[in-house]
Amino acid sequence: MTAPGSLAGLRPRLRPGVLVSEPLLLGPRTVHLVRAPEGGRTFEVGPREAFLMTRLDGARTLEELGGAYAEAFGRRLGEANWRQLLALLGGRGLLAGGPATPGAGGGEAAAKPGNGVLRGRVRLVADAHATAGRLHRAVRPLLAPVPAVALLTLLTGMTAVLAWHLPELVDGAAAVFRNPVLLVAVATALWFSTALHELAHAVTARHHGGRVGEIGLRWRLPVVIMYCTVDDYPFLPGRRRRIAVAGAGAVTNLLFLVPFAAWWLLAPEGGTREALAGLLFLGVLQAFAMLVPLPPLDGYTIVSQALGATRLATSSRTYLGLALRRDPAAAAHPPRARRAYTVYGLCVVLAGAALLGAFVLLVDALLTAP
Repeated sequence: MTAPGSLAGLRPRLRPGVLVSEPLLLGPRTVHLVRAPEGGRTFEVGPREAFLMTRLDGARTLEELGGAYAEAFGRRLGEANWRQLLALLGGRGLLAGGPATPGAGGGEAAAKPGNGVLRGRVRLVADAHATAGRLHRAVRPLLAPVPAVALLTLLTGMTAVLAWHLPELVDGAAAVFRNPVLLVAVATALWFSTALHELAHAVTARHHGGRVGEIGLRWRLPVVIMYCTVDDYPFLPGRRRRIAVAGAGAVTNLLFLVPFAAWWLLAPEGGTREALAGLLFLGVLQAFAMLVPLPPLDGYTIVSQALGATRLATSSRTYLGLALRRDPAAAAHPPRARRAYTVYGLCVVLAGAALLGAFVLLVDALLTAP
């Protein structure tokens, strides 16, 4: 059989720059994210639509696509189905040769709120992608597999040593909070660490083929931090690459602490060692806080990618609520979704307990210090 009517011989092609993600869990469903080339608009489609979209290459006819679709899904599409699909893609400006969606070019900029005294953001570089490229060329050798594994091994060893000396680090953190000058110095060092954190996201994204959109400053007074955006992050090929981009910031926070850890180990007893201990405790706490699996933290992105899900927090909350109430609607979730949402709930509980424990240790040190 052939595709019916006059549509059979058409060879539609997606507009260059349209991106389609890998399959992702969303509640009980599986979806794919689609990103339009103009304005960065993102929307969701089902597996059947994604199957067809990724094969609209201008070389295959609808008749040929219909055969592949029937082989994959066990049914053929009628002419009405083809017209509906092409109308959907054309209406969103995704077909080559067709018009882009009206207003796509300026929608993103128009949606950004204006800067104010209390809240806003500003770009630090005109071309963030080029800046990330220059930084990437400088550190590219460290991102090769062998050096990367060596660095991760070093950080694991450092973290183990610091954990062994946890009481001393907690006492040092308490001393930092009691000394305003030390507190300002440590806070400044940790702010610099957050700047490196954001640049690490940019460099790692560039290393794995991502497009760095912006590098800038964001403020919600009294907090002022750097930020980095990777335009095509959900569409980078390979889950490991996306996890590497998301985890690069926390890894860099820990790398920042390596020389201070060496200094602390060699320093004699006294004020300098105590201050370094405080910096190390707060720095490690900062790094691991970024790995808490709650939006918008990096840990949430990492767990979402590891579980192959989008809007993970919302979907998990919904499923676990249904499961705890023994609602029959929970059974609509496939086994993979049930496992993913249960694992995410456990990750949140464990991470929250770990951070709460660190906070309790610090407060206890502050209250019991002489």
